[in-house]
Amino acid sequence: MSGRGDRVKIAPVTVPADLASMQPLDLRAALDALLADYVYVLDEDVLDQWPDFFVDDCLYKIIPRENFEMDLPLAVLSCEGRGMLMDRVTAIRETLLFEPRALRHITSGMRVAEIERDGSVRVQTNYVVYENTADETNNVFSVGRYLDRVVSDDGRLKYAEKLCVFDTSVIDTSLIYPI
Repeated sequence: MSGRGDRVKIAPVTVPADLASMQPLDLRAALDALLADYVYVLDEDVLDQWPDFFVDDCLYKIIPRENFEMDLPLAVLSCEGRGMLMDRVTAIRETLLFEPRALRHITSGMRVAEIERDGSVRVQTNYVVYENTADETNNVFSVGRYLDRVVSDDGRLKYAEKLCVFDTSVIDTSLIYPI
């Protein structure tokens, strides 16, 4: 499926090297812009840009809430490093067989949880992802929260860690796209 946003290149959110030096409202606006661009890339199927939201040594997981709360390592999808994210995009584009589908993310309740000593920022945001295929109506695909660690990487806001903690113990359909 070719996305409508194929020709749109997302500009990075630029920030100072020390995120703790930012005014709280400026930091929140920058984090909100990062998240808005992130879900845009997923919803408009511009997946080639998805890895650009992460630092090279990142962690991306989609994990059930029960496993997360019990500190169990099992995730539905786990990518360690930007290279694994790029491999996932390649798999979606070139090797996986699946019925075309469209996603729509709704996010709310972004909360800056903590600014850590290393200058990274912990952020929590609720999400709902709707999915539809050509022969079905929209259905709720996943509900949960993002638990993010965001850093300034050469003056660009990026995810060092993104945990997508979904509320149910299973996902109803096959997991193809990132959440």
